[in-house]
Amino acid sequence: MSKRDYYEILGLSRSAEASEIKKAYRKIAFENHPDRNQGNTEAEDLFKEAAEAYEVLSDAQKKPLYDQYGHAGLGSAGGAHHYNNAEEIFSQFGDIFEDFFGFSGGGRGQGRRRSHGVDLSYNLAISFEDAVFGTEEEIEFIKRVTCETCEGSGAEEGSQKQACEQCGGHGQVRMNQGFFSVQTTCPQCRGEGMFNPSPCKDCRGSGLGEQEKKVKVKVPAGVDQHTRLVLRGEGEAGAPGGRQGDLYVTLQVQEHELYWREHDQLHASLEISMTQAALGAKLEVETLDGSESIEVSKGIQTGETLRIKKKGIPHVNSKKRGDLILHVFVKTPEKLSRKQSKLLEEFAEMSGEVNASLRKRYGRK
Repeated sequence: MSKRDYYEILGLSRSAEASEIKKAYRKIAFENHPDRNQGNTEAEDLFKEAAEAYEVLSDAQKKPLYDQYGHAGLGSAGGAHHYNNAEEIFSQFGDIFEDFFGFSGGGRGQGRRRSHGVDLSYNLAISFEDAVFGTEEEIEFIKRVTCETCEGSGAEEGSQKQACEQCGGHGQVRMNQGFFSVQTTCPQCRGEGMFNPSPCKDCRGSGLGEQEKKVKVKVPAGVDQHTRLVLRGEGEAGAPGGRQGDLYVTLQVQEHELYWREHDQLHASLEISMTQAALGAKLEVETLDGSESIEVSKGIQTGETLRIKKKGIPHVNSKKRGDLILHVFVKTPEKLSRKQSKLLEEFAEMSGEVNASLRKRYGRK
């Protein structure tokens, strides 16, 4: 019986890229996993057939030969591996199954776990201005790294880990509870499948040691309170075969004495005198970018706003920027000279300001 085309098995065109090949294999492997299809020989055959196809099409040396010459062209590259059982597949493609089952045994407890390193978190306080314009800060923290003495093995020099006797190297044990049988992580090897009779004295068998670490954090312009930045691979070391954890930096932005923000808009209060409000004025106001000239129109009232374009908050990773909105507050003088009082009395008399009157609530038409 002739072999099926590998692209046909994975349901792909011959122009498929590496990411598409991996995604297609993951889907078929998940749907035809032995634990989901117990007793289904057709699913088991497809499970092994798909693994063989992926093994070739994901190999940078074998794929070009297969694309050009088909199955006959794989001889010079060592041929395609024929998988006899699921355990061989779990061993070869543990990282694929780790993604949706949590460890390389693909849900069956076969083989060692490939433990992801612990993610770390750090709270970084920055000024309001640094949040607006961006900055670079160096932070210092302590994290666990691969032990230098045992190089992460957790064993003393000259000694080796042995298959765990309690679980037989599977990393999982089955416990009977009444009528039920429950599979759980082995308490002796903690799911690794291996037991260390002579642990490293420096790391006590963990394979990890502590190290003081300094990292530069680039804060982009426009970040806000509680923005979380991710530094990939800057977390703690994982178990052998597992990847480094990540470092999550949460920003704590300090308040500003003059400005506050709403999304990409920057706000501030603008206090003007009664005469400036009545007669209008040209004023110089301070922004985060420096001094700016603004025109105050005659008769402006408390509660009205003035807008300065593109002096607000930048959009993160964009050239766009919000506006600065000034909220006008007309200040009434508390102390007047006799002459000032006389002039205002004359003004009130000329304006007919005798009795107070109620008006509709501000903002309503």
